[in-house]
Amino acid sequence: MPKSLLERLADLHAERVATWDPAALQVNIDQRRTLVETADHGAWLKVEDKVPDFDLREVDGDALTSRSLTAQGPAVLIFFRFAGCPACNIALPYYAETLWPGLRDLGATLTAVSPQVPERLVEIKRRHQFAFNVASDLNVLGEALGILYEFDEPSKASARAKGSFIGDTTGTGDWRLPMPTAVVMDRRGLAAFVDVSPDWLARTEAEPILDAVRALTLAEAA
Repeated sequence: MPKSLLERLADLHAERVATWDPAALQVNIDQRRTLVETADHGAWLKVEDKVPDFDLREVDGDALTSRSLTAQGPAVLIFFRFAGCPACNIALPYYAETLWPGLRDLGATLTAVSPQVPERLVEIKRRHQFAFNVASDLNVLGEALGILYEFDEPSKASARAKGSFIGDTTGTGDWRLPMPTAVVMDRRGLAAFVDVSPDWLARTEAEPILDAVRALTLAEAA
């Protein structure tokens, strides 16, 4: 049986425990713990909320709107951090393997969304040859959904010590990234499923998303 997403991400953490400098590893662990402990659940999009209208840019150039994505059926949005994020390079191929085929069969769209600018974000779609949408948000929709976080001070200091700044990597110019989030929208633009993961090593499995889309398609058929 294929490994779950949680198991795959646990393997990534185990590799880091074995290979990373302990101080750098602790910064990573502490940031994830802080995000879990301080998460403002009340700020997040809720089931039955209207998803704010959006206009995303697919990395191959197409404009993707809430209306166009739901024109023929449900739409699934998967928010991830950026093209070079190791956990994202585990999660998105997992969704390509376990989520996308089922969504396609159900007549639903799948769009992976990152704040990274399209000309940098395109690399992850090319590397894995994803058949679903990969789109740039520039943190506008992420902010509207209440799912953004900012690096804490130890994480900023660690990045600066390595000569890096996430705002340069994404092209947004700031320290904010989206928490990994899965949203299922119905054809009216209402949220039928929302799962936000403050800890980026604990992300939504495929089956709950598929269950939500199946329920929508059954309801529409009835």
